[in-house]
Amino acid sequence: MPIAILVSFLMLLTLPASAAEESRVGPRIETNQSYLEEVMRQPSLDISDPISVFAYVLANLPPRVKVYPTENYFYFKFLHGGIPYAGNIRLDVNERDSGRIHFAYFEDLAEWKAEEQVHHVLLDQSHGVLVEKLGPLVYSVMHNNVRVVFELNDLTNVKPPPGLLRADERLIGPMFDESGLGFFLVFNTRLKIFHYILDETRGVAETFTEAEGYPRILIGRRTGFAFYRDIRIDRKILIGVFEGNARVNNYFDGPFDQLPDNFIEGETLRSAILEVEPHLEGRIDRLGISPGGADRYMIAPYRHYRTVEDLAIFDECATSKEIPEDLYYGCFVFIEDYEEGDGIGTAEVPTEESPAAETEATPLKAGVQR
Repeated sequence: MPIAILVSFLMLLTLPASAAEESRVGPRIETNQSYLEEVMRQPSLDISDPISVFAYVLANLPPRVKVYPTENYFYFKFLHGGIPYAGNIRLDVNERDSGRIHFAYFEDLAEWKAEEQVHHVLLDQSHGVLVEKLGPLVYSVMHNNVRVVFELNDLTNVKPPPGLLRADERLIGPMFDESGLGFFLVFNTRLKIFHYILDETRGVAETFTEAEGYPRILIGRRTGFAFYRDIRIDRKILIGVFEGNARVNNYFDGPFDQLPDNFIEGETLRSAILEVEPHLEGRIDRLGISPGGADRYMIAPYRHYRTVEDLAIFDECATSKEIPEDLYYGCFVFIEDYEEGDGIGTAEVPTEESPAAETEATPLKAGVQR
């Protein structure tokens, strides 16, 4: 082997995992063979013991990982005894600086079976887990002499470009979803509604297709996320998440669970929530979380859809001559009728009394999220 080629080969072997990944040209190839061989492996882990599972997960991570989602969840999956499991390590903004992290795992969800038990534990030194802050948004987690550095996604300098927001809109913060898409969470101070606006400043890992019959509705071919091309401003507002993804809580279940926790300034979020739901005064912290962290105010103004026809209401409202111009942005808020249990819900045409379809106050379990 020529010396130059040998040196290059040895350098590649010594590269960190992330650098080696970047050096690869073309997509990763996954085979049915590797999947089946993993499925057929004999289980060797005490799946009922969260500490054992945490130790196994940590030991199988590279020395440094990147946590992309902005509610600071590091997601993982594995197969055990022929059963797919999913879970997360969460460096929660209210816990990590006190040396605590959340760990949760469960049998992966599927539409054809009932939900299984979630194994969850809040880990700290009493469990032999040492969490240390190394710098802004960088933390070390150590257990059983295994140390992994978790680098949180730094969006400090991510700002909406000039002209993206209206004068009556307030930025809550920049977000990055586990789907791989970025958003700006925005509050309309006049109509008292929230929007997720697609962040296109850093590139968009998606290809969009126009919905048949509705050229302003764009549907992601990878994520299934549906956006409306705003008639008034060159931007895309999230209006839909495919219902099947929401039901199984996969990476494409919507950005409701990836709020910009690390980048919310002061009372920006709580004040917006209280403008919508004043009865929550004294019942939520500045991130919209209830005392003890059991519930969190849910911001999900988009629709869970199955077909393009489910999304038609947005376009019909936005283009209707019967909707007053000052209520136009109320057309992009839809609330699921969870009480009926169908995951679809109903919407109302915006009026002066109700400028949005409805308000979007629904509790969401925090800390043990799937």
